[in-house]
Amino acid sequence: MSNNRSAVIVGVGPVQGLGAALARRFAREGLLVYVVGRTAAKLEQVAGKIVCDNGRAVPWVADATAEAEVVRLFESVARDTVPEAVVYNVDRNERAPLLETSADLFEDLWRKNCLGGFLVGREAVRAFLPRQRGTLFFTGATASLRARPPFTAFAAAKTGLRALAQGMAREFGPQGIHVVHAVIDGVIDGERARRQFPEFVQTKGEDGLLDPEAIAETYWALHRQPRSAWTHEIDLRPYRESF
Repeated sequence: MSNNRSAVIVGVGPVQGLGAALARRFAREGLLVYVVGRTAAKLEQVAGKIVCDNGRAVPWVADATAEAEVVRLFESVARDTVPEAVVYNVDRNERAPLLETSADLFEDLWRKNCLGGFLVGREAVRAFLPRQRGTLFFTGATASLRARPPFTAFAAAKTGLRALAQGMAREFGPQGIHVVHAVIDGVIDGERARRQFPEFVQTKGEDGLLDPEAIAETYWALHRQPRSAWTHEIDLRPYRESF
C-alpha cells in the first residue's frame, strides 16, 4: 500500500472536535492527513497527537475563504501526495434575528459556510480528476434542510452548501468522484458545546449528543463505499433526538 496517500481535513479546531476526530480516523488508515484551519496552536496540537499515535499529519494554516490560500494548499497536496479524501468541515454560526442581521454578518456566514466549500470543493475535484477517484465531504447541519429564526442567515449559507454538494455530485459522480453531504442534525459533543452551553450539554445525558468519533467512523465508512452503491446525503443524530 502506497504511503503517499493523503486526506485533507479543512476546518480543524480543538482536539475535542469533529475536525480533529476526522483527522485521527483517516490517519489511522495510514493516510497522511493535512490538518487545515486558522489557528496554528490548535492545528499543531491535533497533528502532534496524531504523530504520537504513530500517524502522519501536517498542520496547515489557511483561510478557506481566501482563494489563493486554498489553491496553494492543494497545489502542495497534489505535488507531494495522492489525495484520496477531502472534507470541508468549516462551520460558522451566530444567533441573529433577521432585523438585527447586518449585511456584513450575512456575508461572513455565507463566505465561511458556503464560499469556502466552493473553493475547497473545486480544488479537491481538480486534484481527484486525473485518477478519476476520490471522496469529497461537506459537513452540513440541521439548517441545511430548514431555516428557523434566529438562525436564518446561517440556514441560507448552509442551504447553499447543500446545493453546491448536489450540483457537484451530479457533475462529477460520473467521473468517479464521490461527493457526500452529511447533515449533522444535533449538537456535537465537543469542546465548543461544552464551553458555550454547559448546562444544555448536562441535560442531554449519555448519548444525547453526537459523538465526534462516531461521526468520523461514518465518514470513513462512506469513503470506503463501493461505487456501485454510493451515498450522496446522510443525516446523523443521537437516537433520542426528535426530527
